Amino acid sequence: MLNSEAVANYFIQKSFDTGIPLTPMKLIKLVYIAHGWHRGYFSQNLINDAVQAWRYGPVIPDLYQKVKKYGKGNIYAPIECYGVVGDPHNTPPNQQTLPLLDRVWDSYANYDGLALSAMTHQPGTPWEKTWNASGGDQYHGAIIPNEWIDQHYKHKIAVASQNAAG
Repeated sequence: MLNSEAVANYFIQKSFDTGIPLTPMKLIKLVYIAHGWHRGYFSQNLINDAVQAWRYGPVIPDLYQKVKKYGKGNIYAPIECYGVVGDPHNTPPNQQTLPLLDRVWDSYANYDGLALSAMTHQPGTPWEKTWNASGGDQYHGAIIPNEWIDQHYKHKIAVASQNAAG
């Protein structure tokens, strides 16, 4: 497993390389989505951080604390002291992790943070189930169970496979 900050730095570097802007909300959603697909495909965590259900979707609190200084603006520097996935200190969980991160970037980079947040708010998503089960606005910071993330993304993979076959 990796620090969410190392995964975030991977996407920050992608942002610099492609010129596609990245806000804190968008970055946090991309890291969550990458974690979800990683669980779905490989049945293992991408990040070692817990994901919480906040009003605007899934949030990784430690990562949020490090990027909130940008507000609604674009991130213009990597998160210091964490490196990036693939460097000697941040070995990917498996050999397919980096290609998966590239696919997540290619699939989601053109959406803004609000669109990504809306995707995570759909009925039946891990965020929505956790938000409702914990009382929503009445309880801040309920942890989204990795098992629910796993089930959700495995279901998305099964549906996509079925659609491709049919």
